[in-house]
Amino acid sequence: MRVLLCHTYYRQRGGEDQAFEDEQWLLESNGHEVITYSRRNDELTDASRLTQARKTIWNREAHAEVREMIRSHQPDLMHCTNSFPLLSPSILHAAHEESIAVVQSLRNYRLICPAAVLMRDGKVCEKCVGKRLQLAAVKHGCYQGSRAATLAIAGLNAFHRLRGTWTETVDHFLTLTEFARNKFIESGIPAEKISIKPNMAYPDPGVGHNKTNHAIFVGRLSPEKGIETLLNAWEKLSSPVELHIVGDGPLMELVRAAAERQPLIKVHGQLPFQETCQKIQEAGFLIMPSIWYETFGRTTMEAFATGTPVIASRLGAMEELVTENKTGWLFAPGNADELAACVEKLSRADETRVRMGAAARIEFEQRYVPEVSYQALIDIYEKALANRDARRPSPEAAGHAVCP
Repeated sequence: MRVLLCHTYYRQRGGEDQAFEDEQWLLESNGHEVITYSRRNDELTDASRLTQARKTIWNREAHAEVREMIRSHQPDLMHCTNSFPLLSPSILHAAHEESIAVVQSLRNYRLICPAAVLMRDGKVCEKCVGKRLQLAAVKHGCYQGSRAATLAIAGLNAFHRLRGTWTETVDHFLTLTEFARNKFIESGIPAEKISIKPNMAYPDPGVGHNKTNHAIFVGRLSPEKGIETLLNAWEKLSSPVELHIVGDGPLMELVRAAAERQPLIKVHGQLPFQETCQKIQEAGFLIMPSIWYETFGRTTMEAFATGTPVIASRLGAMEELVTENKTGWLFAPGNADELAACVEKLSRADETRVRMGAAARIEFEQRYVPEVSYQALIDIYEKALANRDARRPSPEAAGHAVCP
């Protein structure tokens, strides 16, 4: 199969960028020919607001370039990881117009929430789910704290909903969890057009053999990740447990200040992938205290790969990934007291950590290795190709249309 992969890289590298590269490797390593079309959002740095808004809604240049690439390379299918904002959904129409199958990944909630996180003022918010006009988001300036910027995203979503981009142009969607799939079904995307394909871990970091009883957090240091809940929990511990924090972000100063007060908190900043995996391998358990609807939780998967149990918020995809008392424990989102209790209990329970770590590794081998991911991806592609064929007019119908 010949596949055209499309993606817009974020200014700050994230999980969607990694997923795009992982799926390219996955296809090529299984003998498929891959053509890539990618742009970087920092190309818009010097563009005016009007130009940014126009390209976000419909990028004529990207539309033309994708049509030309399809004509030149004749792919069987186009798979778009992220089109926001530079490529725009215009590229989906380009592929549709050239009669090739179209797959769109749904790795955030941008279609149903201009801010992409279903969160406002530190709390889960679903006011725009299923709405044709996302006026609540505009009112509150949910995207970058700007009503004007939010209006551009809400306008994009309204325009493409009206134009039928999501229901008629895309042949199949890919999302990461059942939870996220249900949210998009609520928003109006047909259930039969959405399949689940979790992320994969490659290369496999392997199980850690020199584990301690300390905790680790890995991720962006931002409010939605539950950083304040995490730090507050460490203020409530009655027994000493080390917390290693790997990552960077807008709350770094808050984290450093907490580390100065609490010598048990060790701040490592952003680390390369291999060093991050080594830190997880050494930890007794990983904490994922997010207070928003994570679309997946890559660090949970990486913890499972290293045989490390996870303490996570009982919320969204996290509740789906972590099985209570099997691969970890769950606590009420934002509840520092409950998190502290889980930390103290698991840090003292050596046999429980070993048992959970073994179960976590089995979960990883059954769901998140390349072989499983590849089969899920090919199944999605086959569904997209079947949907493409179903929407094509038959030769007889086409003939009658030309020669009545």
